[in-house]
Amino acid sequence: MTLWNAVLVASIVCVVLKTLGYLVPPRFVEAPRPARIADLLTVALLAALVAVQTVGAGQAIVVDARIPAVLVAAGLLALRAPFLVVVAAAAVVAALLRLWGWAA
Repeated sequence: MTLWNAVLVASIVCVVLKTLGYLVPPRFVEAPRPARIADLLTVALLAALVAVQTVGAGQAIVVDARIPAVLVAAGLLALRAPFLVVVAAAAVVAALLRLWGWAA
């Protein structure tokens, strides 16, 4: 299977799943338990994405400037800093650490 075949198959699967989602009765989706599961699943997937992008590099785990930058961002978010300040501070921390050669 070529890359383009895989992309086409994945696209078709996505369209089919989206179409099936419209067939689910609204009473099922609006019930408290599925709504709570959907909320928690979203948070879990986002946390997993952040973790993989922070410490992952291919098949290896890498400790570099991304980890302190994410910690700074998490701290600023806990203090309710504006999002642009959080992003800028994390970028500055990562850039300074890389400049100093501490975490390439």
